[in-house]
Amino acid sequence: MKQKIIAANWKMNKTLPEAVQLIEQVSDYIMTKRLRFMDENVLVVLALPYVYLYEALYITRNVPHLALAAQNCYTERKGAFTGEISAEMLQSIGTEYVIIGHSERRNYFQEDNETLLKKVDMALEYDLRPIFCVGEQLNERMEDRHFHVIQKQLKDSVFHLPETDFANVAIAYEPVWAIGTGKTASPIQADRMHQFIRSEIRNNYSEKTACNTSILYGGSCNAANARELFSKNDIDGGLIGGASLNAADFEKIIESLY
Repeated sequence: MKQKIIAANWKMNKTLPEAVQLIEQVSDYIMTKRLRFMDENVLVVLALPYVYLYEALYITRNVPHLALAAQNCYTERKGAFTGEISAEMLQSIGTEYVIIGHSERRNYFQEDNETLLKKVDMALEYDLRPIFCVGEQLNERMEDRHFHVIQKQLKDSVFHLPETDFANVAIAYEPVWAIGTGKTASPIQADRMHQFIRSEIRNNYSEKTACNTSILYGGSCNAANARELFSKNDIDGGLIGGASLNAADFEKIIESLY
């Protein structure tokens, strides 16, 4: 059964007291809804700044249907890479997921498809489940190149994986022109791209893997538009940015799944 996922990407936000408060609020909400989460096969993932992960793992240790993610990992196992965090370090504290390929990493830190391939491989080597992000720039959509761009991002960074490894990857489609801008791809636009991504997975692997892969929408998804987006057959949840920083808004987004 395909899993429905709501992943919160906090980015570089919250002090420790603020983070603890929000984690506790989300945890309390999940505990009250846990039977519904089980029935609907829902998972909430909190992608936190590195410095809060260990504290968060303690707070959420007994909360079902909740996993923690890092927002990035490095391409190497260990060594003289000041300021970087390895997949092995993340695994050692109990992290389960990691976001790879977010547009901000691609844009601000010049991470290309080859670099992201290495990160995907490293994450899987240490049993971290990648949430792999793909998305096009506004000019690429205006020039009708958006499907080609997404196809190349998938081919160059994740389609080299054996099918058994790819089964541990979730895909997040985030049109770059809709991230942090208040603009959102229409439900029809989003669903067409999700259908395309699923067809690419089908062509590279199998019908079973295509059907079982969770494909999330990211890009100014919020409490007001989530239900309409999630009503589409090929949208299996969301990668939520700013709206995940408020407990009430984030809970409304989760409830839009069912």
